[in-house]
Amino acid sequence: MRSERFENGDFISLVHAMTPAELGDILSGHGMWKTEANERLGIPRMVMTDGTYGVRYSIQQIDQDEKGGQDFAGFLNVVNQRAKDVEVAWGTMKPATCFPNGSSFACSWDSALAQTLGDALGKECQQMGVHLLLGPGINIRRTPLGGRSYEYYSEDPLISGEIASGVINGLQQRGVGASLKHFACNNSEIERTSMDSVVDERALREIYLRGFERAIKQVQPWTVMSSYNRLNGIQTAEHRWLLTEVLRHEWGFKGVVVADWHGVKDRPQSLLAGNDLDMPESETRKAALVAAIEEQRVPRAEAETSAVRVLEMVHRALHSEQRATQVDHAEHHLLARRMVAESIVLLKNDNQALPLDGRSGERLLVVGNGAKTPVIQGSGCATTLPTRVDIPWDEMEKLAAGGVTLSWCQGDSLDQQQVVALRDEACAAAREADRVIVFANSEDGYDGEGSDRRTLNLQAGQDALISALAAVNNKVIVVLANPDAVVMPWLNEVAAVVETFYAGQAMGGGLADVLFGVVNPSGKLTVTFPQQIEDIPGWHSYPGENGRHLYSEGVFVGYRWYDVRRIAPLFPFGFGLSYTRFTYSDIAVDRDNLKAGDNVTVSFTLTNTGERSGKEVCQLYSRYLHSRQKRPLQELRAFSKVALQPGESRRISLTVPVDDLRYYDTARQQWILEEGAMQLCVGPHSRDLPLQANVTALNKVARYRLIARDTQPIFILENPLARGYFNRFLQQQLNISEQDADRMLEHCTNSFVGIVTTFDRRFRQRFDMQVMDALIDEVNEAILAAELA
Repeated sequence: MRSERFENGDFISLVHAMTPAELGDILSGHGMWKTEANERLGIPRMVMTDGTYGVRYSIQQIDQDEKGGQDFAGFLNVVNQRAKDVEVAWGTMKPATCFPNGSSFACSWDSALAQTLGDALGKECQQMGVHLLLGPGINIRRTPLGGRSYEYYSEDPLISGEIASGVINGLQQRGVGASLKHFACNNSEIERTSMDSVVDERALREIYLRGFERAIKQVQPWTVMSSYNRLNGIQTAEHRWLLTEVLRHEWGFKGVVVADWHGVKDRPQSLLAGNDLDMPESETRKAALVAAIEEQRVPRAEAETSAVRVLEMVHRALHSEQRATQVDHAEHHLLARRMVAESIVLLKNDNQALPLDGRSGERLLVVGNGAKTPVIQGSGCATTLPTRVDIPWDEMEKLAAGGVTLSWCQGDSLDQQQVVALRDEACAAAREADRVIVFANSEDGYDGEGSDRRTLNLQAGQDALISALAAVNNKVIVVLANPDAVVMPWLNEVAAVVETFYAGQAMGGGLADVLFGVVNPSGKLTVTFPQQIEDIPGWHSYPGENGRHLYSEGVFVGYRWYDVRRIAPLFPFGFGLSYTRFTYSDIAVDRDNLKAGDNVTVSFTLTNTGERSGKEVCQLYSRYLHSRQKRPLQELRAFSKVALQPGESRRISLTVPVDDLRYYDTARQQWILEEGAMQLCVGPHSRDLPLQANVTALNKVARYRLIARDTQPIFILENPLARGYFNRFLQQQLNISEQDADRMLEHCTNSFVGIVTTFDRRFRQRFDMQVMDALIDEVNEAILAAELA
């Protein structure tokens, strides 16, 4: 029974009335997937569950209310389960649509489609009685070896934030809360609950936090989930700078911070840091919090603040319930199929290998277990029990109709005694076929939560199989299923490569649509594919040692690394082919000079010069022509997916907030627009940007650092404003002319010691330290004031 105070939103009164034990209850989970109720005060509970690309509803744990402590073994077990065995770990599950996983559907570069996904997930949650879905996950795919990369969207924070915003919008407009995760720098599964991610502040701000910031400011998710790892020495669940100073004070987050399951190690400290809700239920952690409240080690006011946030969420969730929501699973399956087709990336297409012609009378050989037992998702807490699964072989048969002869060979096996015979059989069949479609996947068992991948190669034996088939047929088409990038030693031997990543339950149908040209492929990579594992950014410091993982590449993550190191990738960021052709022309900008707070709009003409209708992902990057900072050579700033008919042209406009062009100045602890010339570049991917427009960022002194006693003179004297102050200082102190003062300053430019010591040594003149400090303060105030002018 809900109390009148709860119904009326009188949460402050409710938490004032709670005992310390009741406060501990409301700030802790009930079982695995619920908040705690309070019968005395008439406070109900709400339901949450996992699902970044599908709703995973455990009947035992939710309907039968199994306790978290009793089910901890099941919790640990799930991370070691293959996707096909997930029901073993989690008990009987309700079927739900298994949509394309994050690494797959982000390749659509379609924020509107992401919102449609969120809406569909919201409908399924409403029907099941789930109030909060624990997703989306937007950790940066820093390394393709990361075990949970399949859940995440990109190596770039812009596309991560935009796709997440779409999903969250769709969910929350349907009345279901989202939990943006994992905050922050949980980019590897190795020692994931204790590993210290050591990240410099600029990289942290510009790469690892920026996608979170974008999504939070745009759509305000109901919750943010703190991650398992440590960040620069502090457990993220207990990191006040991260959870309060940045998340709440700087970004204005209003919702609940929830800890990842069993991620809290010190419950009182986590609450003081800003972690409101501890999940799942833990009597030990709850008792520690209650004792801390009773002993005033945790001020009661802080506990009440968190309790109010939790009650606000529960109230919102229960008042957003739509249990009568009807879900058309057939319709959702068709949506999943459309998402697959929009997200598949065509990486290579020589010899007119694709699309297939269903009426040609060709003989098509299909090779690989993946054609009949498709690999559709990764393993771990996100794994979904599909409502149905499209079998690629069946879907290809439907589209081939009577015009094509289809045959299948297994081709490979994990049983080494069968490998040679199966490969020989497939090669013999390939000699007689017009085209060969071989299904391949990455190493089985290292594609999920709890472990990183060990290699970028395909499953043992598959690289050799592909090469053997290509040796006897010049139209081998490779279909890949993998969580993240793989290497392709056979790339030059095959005619075509189709990348699906983990594309969910409709993978077979969406793939068939693309192979047979029913849908023109338009997906583009959201990560860079390296040529070899050693090319991965930060490879030399991966996966860390002695519990510390140094993010040694700094801001040069993903394509930024390959660009600055001038390493040729196997496939660049943003790359993807089509069955038609697009040309870019006539770039223009609406302003030549850029100031903080402005927007700049870049327009250009896109033309479909091919014979098929299709969609193109247009990408805009910024490049500073000269920079005083160590900056990436270029960075993604905007994108748009555009559909055009053959011969059609359209004027496209992409708008970039000038504030997005800033870098984070660690000395000033603020974002700075660097003054200088830059290019805004447009094209089909990061290594092909045919259009450039020159603009100038204006910011009088933002390029210059603030100074101190030990700042070398060169950094002071290159700043005209600071130089003027010091010139006038010498005139006054030494009674000399402006010209003489400037000559004396010029004599100091090559000094390797600080400005105070330089003056003392070179002028043989002792200046009062208080006077010097006052001058330095005056210069710094002037620099800051000029930036605000």
